[in-house]
Amino acid sequence: MLKTNEIAPQDYRDAMAHFAGAVHVVTTDGPAGLRGVTAIAACSVSDDPPIVLVCLNRHNPNNDLFLQNGVFSLNTLSAGQEELSNAFSGLTGLPPEKRFALARWETLSSGAPCLKDAIAVFDCQVMDTKDLATHRIYFGKVTGLRVGANLKPLLYHNRGYRTL
Repeated sequence: MLKTNEIAPQDYRDAMAHFAGAVHVVTTDGPAGLRGVTAIAACSVSDDPPIVLVCLNRHNPNNDLFLQNGVFSLNTLSAGQEELSNAFSGLTGLPPEKRFALARWETLSSGAPCLKDAIAVFDCQVMDTKDLATHRIYFGKVTGLRVGANLKPLLYHNRGYRTL
């Protein structure tokens, strides 16, 4: 018989710090307003049709803009874009307009801001969401795609930025 233990949130976070993940900036714009956040929790769901998912903290009411706008862009960052990641994570305290002023943006199909210097951009229509514990999982049908320069990806591991 397996023994089960209570897992404290801090213990879980400490273990997850050993999980290396690509760093993304997830953006939205539309009637509800402009928003962008740094996220690690994102991945492919399907290639036919192309679907990605991203997990955003639902305890931050500003993240409701993604649901209200019904669109998002998943922008994969490259090495050297730590400043942009920090700004969109909220660490710098910059308001949204100053965060977006740090980079060059365009729109593809959804109207969400797409980072011109991203390694890859997945422009999406929200097709479904699932609230689970502290986060809302956004499933996005990819309606626009752009592959940028083949640069080294920006990774987050052991509570710091890394590159391959």
